Amino acid sequence: MIAEAPSSSSSATALNFKPTTSADNSNSVAHAPVAPLGDHEAHHFQPFKRWIPWLVPSFVVANVALFIVTMYVNDCPKHYVVGGSCFAPFLRRFSFQPLKQNPLFGPSSSTLEKMGALKVDKVVHGHQAWRLFSCIWLHGGVIHLLANMLSLVFIGIRLEQEFGFVRIGLLYVISGFGGSLLSALFIQSGISVGASGALFGLLGGMLSELLTNWTIYANKFAAMVTLLVIIVINLAVGILPHVDNFAHIGGFFSGFLLGFVFLIRPHYKWVSQRNSRPGSARPPTNSKHNPYQYVLWIVSFILLSAGLITGLVLLLRGVNLNNHCSWCHYLSCVPTAKWSCKPREVYCESTRIGNQLNMICLSNGRNHMFTVPKSSSVQAQLLCSQLCS
Repeated sequence: MIAEAPSSSSSATALNFKPTTSADNSNSVAHAPVAPLGDHEAHHFQPFKRWIPWLVPSFVVANVALFIVTMYVNDCPKHYVVGGSCFAPFLRRFSFQPLKQNPLFGPSSSTLEKMGALKVDKVVHGHQAWRLFSCIWLHGGVIHLLANMLSLVFIGIRLEQEFGFVRIGLLYVISGFGGSLLSALFIQSGISVGASGALFGLLGGMLSELLTNWTIYANKFAAMVTLLVIIVINLAVGILPHVDNFAHIGGFFSGFLLGFVFLIRPHYKWVSQRNSRPGSARPPTNSKHNPYQYVLWIVSFILLSAGLITGLVLLLRGVNLNNHCSWCHYLSCVPTAKWSCKPREVYCESTRIGNQLNMICLSNGRNHMFTVPKSSSVQAQLLCSQLCS
């Protein structure tokens, strides 16, 4: 989960546009005298179009609606009978799984899997690559949903106001896909859900937008420090157990590269010339963007395309990157004396009568009768994992 980010961290509010009445000495650009703006005009100086945000609020509504549907499908009182009772039973069908099973106040893992959670085995062997997209719209519980939606509102609405729904929508979805892809290449057991990868993509896009549009902002160093602190804190949270930091990292770097592609602005001289008052003397400039902006655009597009295509090919071939990087697992969880990063082992007892396999999970007491014509040890372990999740 991404930590709540204050709205002042977005590029729209943390950065002030340079007024067209001053020379940009820090970039060694000399400007001819111009007709000064009045105090009222300078205060309301807005060189770029402002958009009315509707896509980000729609994303929030979609996430909340899908969580409600997920809880309806979960139907804890009907499906959870042995080993405890549902939490908040007054909600009836929408009551939560027991807190020892899901402390986030949400559904069971099997329900999330049914709704489209990221599960590597189904992506690789079941040809369900769509799960790389569907998982970013699902959440593990009320706490998970609230944390991510608050962050999306604070960050996303400001970005959509500045850059429009098309660019921010693509940035959000592609970053979410990039986060899911990196997560699937490293974490190949269990399931993964959440919009955190897409949210980290927005943070990455804000950082690259600040870098590529460096010349048009005034208080950029303060904004850079603030943004970096927020990013570092959120990534540091990812080293805790049960947090998918690979999705955070994949989403962040996808968004960082996408920011150079989607969030490019005209350079300062072009903006100041365009917004100067009639009759003012300005040195003509034909180029809308600086050369380094074009270089960053091309390099970022190539790196992002190559990374996503390569990652998808490796995933569909069943490659586990942990086999090629012995230390990478520490990026997602660092073991300490307080917690362990090893996955919890599950044990089941089973009895078989004909095609019926009766299985009991010893950790939570749940039991279920499976119809399995032929079962191997691998299949039995998979069924046990599902029953104990």
